[in-house]
Amino acid sequence: MDIAIYTLGCKVNQYETQAMEQELLRRGHTLVPFEDLADAYIINTCTVTAVSDKKCRNVIRRAKKMNPQAVVAVCGCYAQTEPEAVAALGVDLVSGTAGRMAFLDLLEQQLGQHAAPMVQVDQALRRREFERLNAGGQQGRTRAMLKVEDGCTNFCTYCIIPYARGPVRSLPLSEAVAQAKDLETQGYREIVLTGIEISSWGRDLKEGLTLIDLVEALCHAVPALRVRLGSLEPRTITPDFCQRAAALPNLCPHFHLSMQSGCDETLKRMNRKYDTARYLQSVEWLRQHFDRPAITTDLIVGFPQETEEEFAQTLDFLRRCAFSSMHIFPYSRRSGTPAATMEGQIPHAVQEERAHRAGAVAQEMENAYLQALVGSTLPVLFEEEKKGGLWQGHAPNYVAVRAAGENLHNQLHQVKITRAADGILLGELL
Repeated sequence: MDIAIYTLGCKVNQYETQAMEQELLRRGHTLVPFEDLADAYIINTCTVTAVSDKKCRNVIRRAKKMNPQAVVAVCGCYAQTEPEAVAALGVDLVSGTAGRMAFLDLLEQQLGQHAAPMVQVDQALRRREFERLNAGGQQGRTRAMLKVEDGCTNFCTYCIIPYARGPVRSLPLSEAVAQAKDLETQGYREIVLTGIEISSWGRDLKEGLTLIDLVEALCHAVPALRVRLGSLEPRTITPDFCQRAAALPNLCPHFHLSMQSGCDETLKRMNRKYDTARYLQSVEWLRQHFDRPAITTDLIVGFPQETEEEFAQTLDFLRRCAFSSMHIFPYSRRSGTPAATMEGQIPHAVQEERAHRAGAVAQEMENAYLQALVGSTLPVLFEEEKKGGLWQGHAPNYVAVRAAGENLHNQLHQVKITRAADGILLGELL
């Protein structure tokens, strides 16, 4: 059968989609672009914000309109938390965030029998086992996700994801190493360690291992591959972590430290497990051990009860951290979370205005970071050809770099950076 997949959301969803792609190909199906006529459409959903939910519903409607006779199957976080809302859209199969291979079994049943619509969603908070899936994806990619963890027990007051993903479950170290070696044989040049909250990796294994133990094992197992970390909790960064990480030549100096607010009172209302002093300490430790590391973050603006003074504190804190890049989100009210019922909800117009102001500060910091790299030489893993004969790839700090060349896909080259423009670096191959 011809099957099309649309993925919304984070790298974990991308990883799980790639695993489903591999399995569908193994079973003899053909993968087609989502815009094409297909026998089945799979939508892997996200529910991190209300906007994400809306996007999911729109994609489901698109699939039903493209081929009314096709089977439409929906999985992922939105399907996990709102299965009734998804089923009400007239889809044929609703699953959640677990049992991906069983989900494909049910999809094939629907394809073969045109059975009645099915809803199969478990209780995420009762999960205890890590679901093992094959890493890697379609041919032609340079970077592969390696999912090493699932679930989260932080229960930040704004976040619905613990209810969608359940408690922390970790991929054992030996299995992670085996998957990394397999990705190397497939031709990938870089792996990204991903999970819902990778900082908690190993907690459930009760072997005394932490994330840096896993990172060391992977970097030593595949020394020819670049290893990149997904989003980290700030408390993960300690002097020991930095010292051990800095000794790994193939670990990318790109650290995404989830922040959410630069105001201590707001962080308390969010139920974050650190304050700004601890966060800044993490940033300073990284800069002591790495040469010009890329430190990136997430920011939520307009959280309930956030005053103008608190927001001003956040803007000041952003400048002190000097991030290389940021993701900025207006607070999204999620039913079922403590923040949804807090007093002092901020009007949408105020949220948007604050997001704009924070974005201006983020742009200043990004420009400064990029300009400081002009004149340096960076190893770039090239991925795709752009217009004008330029190839684009990423440096270890995850900055996009473009240079002229031929057939550079999946090749690693040293590039002399000549200028910065529009959020990217341009340079010449050495």
